[in-house]
Amino acid sequence: MRRLNTARALLFILLAFSRFALVSPSGLSRTQEDTRFRARIATLDFGSDATGKQLADELHAALSVEGEFALVNRDLARAAAKGIGYNGSLNMTLAEARDLGMAIGCDLFITGDAQVVRRSPSSGAIYFESYASIFVVDARSGALVRWDRPSFQATDAAEALAMLRAELRRRAPLYAATIRRTLAEQIRRAATAPPSGETEGDYLDLTRDESAREDLIPPQPYRRLQPAYTEEAARAEAEATVDALVWIDVEGTVRRVEIVRWAGFGLDEAVAQTVKRMFFRPALRDGHPVRALVLLRYNFRRKPTRN
Repeated sequence: MRRLNTARALLFILLAFSRFALVSPSGLSRTQEDTRFRARIATLDFGSDATGKQLADELHAALSVEGEFALVNRDLARAAAKGIGYNGSLNMTLAEARDLGMAIGCDLFITGDAQVVRRSPSSGAIYFESYASIFVVDARSGALVRWDRPSFQATDAAEALAMLRAELRRRAPLYAATIRRTLAEQIRRAATAPPSGETEGDYLDLTRDESAREDLIPPQPYRRLQPAYTEEAARAEAEATVDALVWIDVEGTVRRVEIVRWAGFGLDEAVAQTVKRMFFRPALRDGHPVRALVLLRYNFRRKPTRN
């Protein structure tokens, strides 16, 4: 009887230990917890000066408070980015962003630019502006999934910086929510089979050099439309290039647009919306219309200021 009671006691302890091990304090199963903590998030410097590094450190710390993500050590992320020649660009191709994420070893990364600058307007008093351009990037697809540019003005540089620091702390949960959504999308993409029917293989890829042949006439737009240089881009004084892959059918209709070099500040959306409104003379091969995949490039330059 004593042995039986001892065995029951041991079984009870084992069951209690198993339950404790498999369920976390947050209520998630151990499998869910492990899956969540495999999501690695990196925060890169927001520029090369002390302000950019300080704000990146603070946002990194604010994300750690969420307790959901495995945050990549800042020094290691900085070294990995430097190792592949990343110079802090906020205008990247999908391939460049994926390569950067792979070098760091993360699922998403946050990069940006932050400064406090002295403004001397032609009329009015001198003031200080603090701003931060924050880009959240899906390292697996290379896509830009969120951008923000909070900015503040104050008569004192320290006050302007303090306002920006407080705003980034306030927005940290919003960035965490973006990360969660992106991680869920990564899982969905991995589990979803490619759509049936029309495939990319049905389109003649005119982005490749070997596609330039005498018997081939590429698609031509009936009217070229220029995407708007957005107010957000103007405020950021952004100069960037946006590349879009465009699938055009035998009727000259745009069937799909994918931004493959992003710039943020609303410029990617402006390009996508503009291209979708365009109509083309279809590509011709041996005189017959064919589906074609083309790359359209748009260069944005800040408008000169008027004196």
